[in-house]
Amino acid sequence: MSAENVAPTPAAPSGGLSHRQIMTIITGLLLGTFLAALDQTVVATAIRSIGDDLHGLSAQAWVTTAFLITSTVTTPLYGKLSDIYGRKPLFMIAISIFIVGSVLCGIASSMYVLAGFRALQGLGAGGLFALAMSIMADIVSPQQRPKYMAYFMATFATSSVAGPVIGGFLSGRDSVLGIAGWRWIFWVNVPIGLVALVVVNRVLRASAQRGSTKIDWWGTATIVAAVVPLLLVAERGREWGWVSIASIACYLIGLAGLAGFVLAERRMGDDALIPLRLFRIHTFSVGSALSVVVGMGMFGGLAALPLYLQIVKGASPTEAGLLLLPLMLGVLGASTTSGRLTSRNGRYRRYPIIGCVALLVALGLLSFVGADTPLWQTDLYMLLFGVGLGLNMQTLVVAMQNCVAPRDIGVATASATFFRQIGGTLGTAVFLSILFGAAPSRIADAYSAAEGAPEFAAAAAAHPDQLQQVTSSGSLDDTGFLQSVEKAIAHPFMVGFSDAMDLMFLVGVGVLVLGLVLALLLREVPLRTVSGIEAMRAEAAKSGAGPTGPADTTESAGLTEAAGPGDSAESAELVAEPDELAEPAGVAGRRPAAGAPQDEPAP
Repeated sequence: MSAENVAPTPAAPSGGLSHRQIMTIITGLLLGTFLAALDQTVVATAIRSIGDDLHGLSAQAWVTTAFLITSTVTTPLYGKLSDIYGRKPLFMIAISIFIVGSVLCGIASSMYVLAGFRALQGLGAGGLFALAMSIMADIVSPQQRPKYMAYFMATFATSSVAGPVIGGFLSGRDSVLGIAGWRWIFWVNVPIGLVALVVVNRVLRASAQRGSTKIDWWGTATIVAAVVPLLLVAERGREWGWVSIASIACYLIGLAGLAGFVLAERRMGDDALIPLRLFRIHTFSVGSALSVVVGMGMFGGLAALPLYLQIVKGASPTEAGLLLLPLMLGVLGASTTSGRLTSRNGRYRRYPIIGCVALLVALGLLSFVGADTPLWQTDLYMLLFGVGLGLNMQTLVVAMQNCVAPRDIGVATASATFFRQIGGTLGTAVFLSILFGAAPSRIADAYSAAEGAPEFAAAAAAHPDQLQQVTSSGSLDDTGFLQSVEKAIAHPFMVGFSDAMDLMFLVGVGVLVLGLVLALLLREVPLRTVSGIEAMRAEAAKSGAGPTGPADTTESAGLTEAAGPGDSAESAELVAEPDELAEPAGVAGRRPAAGAPQDEPAP
């Protein structure tokens, strides 16, 4: 087929695949990411019911911490291994581990056993999002990628709303088909995961291995030593005490692990888990730092807002999930709009800047929210907060993918996810520590201010036991009693708690000021107009050697590989089998047989 016989069409935004083919592949990726996204929101909603049933509510933090640790530390490992062995096998392994972990979580007999199985689940979850984004980078050019990534934002928005509803429904049932309702929270992952495996196996074609690359075992060990203690103290520091012996030991081990990681990465060079040379790239280093800051603001806000809705506004966990819908609509709308605009003009630097400003303004407005603030007003602030997140999340991933060589796309994608998770863990720990640290004094002040109110005085005189309950030192450990006490007695508690949240949001403003400075420092590298696969082929052609990274080809609606005489064994062309995919409108001429040489389309 000669070049003049082929006309480019708008149907192939990636330069090699049509929109229909890309969407077929994305379907498999979305199923995988939906697993991890849904699981976290479902479990967070049901954890109290799970703890009560397993008689271990005090150990519930370990169920969350175990999943967080394993999913975070394995993210960069998945990224590096996928650059060596290809995306498909790693993605299928991640899904399989997640399914096995879900089955085991559903049969757990105690909270500590459940924590162990959640750790296994996290080993799979660590690769789901990072690998999906890496596969996207392989098949879609950076300029076109943002508009497709909006589908992933929609998936997260859907899971954030559906998770609390599903979690609340199942955990609220004593039994479903004769089995405790909360166990189905984990088993619901199994059919979704099996469908994801089938679809991924169908639409992705495994790539050849890059056999000359070493696996950075020392880097893996030292990053575990660096991250695990810091995650532990972030999650448990409020309970242990930030300057307790256990916390100080975690700080020292983490710092030693970080120093060992830097030495190990310097020694491994290009084979490092996260090659240090990438931090010499301005956009990568600034994007990594900005990912940490945005992660802090994002997870801090997402941890605090449900508490406000449940404790101050009296919503159930399920209702709180639904009340977060404005925030998710903001994320979806902003990511979709910015993605389409980026795909149209190739400009992306402005969106993190606007996003950080939106987050700053949203957190500033949320600092004025009180116990008596109308819900519609809070909804508007949450919408603006979601807009800020939507403008940052996908743009930073695309920027970091675009600034590195195609062979490092997996590492860059995993790094963006890794640094955002680290920031999220720190943000959640810091913000909630500020909240629960300030709440007792703010609640005490609110009750002192309410003593002169006739309504409060009458209620306190009639129900002194209720007043004692809400002002006791342990009232923050279990706030369920607020729904059963007199409204006049509960109101100062809500005022004090919301005042403590105001302080927390103001600290968030300070953090986001740093984020805005970093966003202003971010340089705009022109977006590549070819996919990762095509860029690697161009590099291979220029150097006269085979590709040095994964070239996962795809099999979408009948796609198969065909290596022409000009191609290496590792870089096979994509050929669409069905006529409607191989010859879209505007393409003339006879389709060559599989294996026949093909010319590139005319530019």
